[in-house]
Amino acid sequence: MTIALVLSGGTGTRIGGDIPKQYMTIQGRMLIAFCLDMFIKHKRVDGIWIVAAYEWQQEIVDECARLGLDVNTILGFSLPGETRQLSILNGLKGIESYAQDEDPVVIIHDAARPNLSAEYVDRCLDALEGYDGVMPVLPMKDTVYYSNDGKTVDKLLERSCIYAGQAPEVYRLRKYIEANERLLPDKIKKINGSTEPAVLAGLSVAMIEGDEDNYKITTSKDLERFDSEKRRP
Repeated sequence: MTIALVLSGGTGTRIGGDIPKQYMTIQGRMLIAFCLDMFIKHKRVDGIWIVAAYEWQQEIVDECARLGLDVNTILGFSLPGETRQLSILNGLKGIESYAQDEDPVVIIHDAARPNLSAEYVDRCLDALEGYDGVMPVLPMKDTVYYSNDGKTVDKLLERSCIYAGQAPEVYRLRKYIEANERLLPDKIKKINGSTEPAVLAGLSVAMIEGDEDNYKITTSKDLERFDSEKRRP
């Protein structure tokens, strides 16, 4: 069983507007609907679990129904946590309850990354063979420096050994839940990236080549870029 965990609990304050960015309408549909459309139609994805505030949950279902998508693929919802990683854990626990005795593969993706393709998901799932998890990465193009105080340069880092993490990240549910629960109650609040709990727990995480087009909508310029790309003939 493979379940996509879509994170849609953010408030999107950096982009402005009256509603969170993932619910803004672009090209006649909510931003979140772009990745949901792909997951719902993907032959290797058995269902979707969504982390979203209660007031948006029915709105998401209604949007999928309006677009003619199979709402039965949405297996359930979890509420957002205090931090992104706690939101992920809430979603994982919801999936665990749904899956019961099974140990599904979980695809963790942000609702604000609308350019995810089915082929990219396939590459992530294929790479899981023999590993506990998979993380897409992009190599660093710029020279990278390290500073202890943020004011002066202390040393140059080896660029060829440094990568920027992307989404989606793929994990086997049980081991990844255990890795996160080890960090409760306080350490988990300091987690910056979803792969960090897995690394701290000693899980094996494969890296695959990321996709620069799979960017996250964070600012109004990102939203304008996505909108303009969709409008190209």
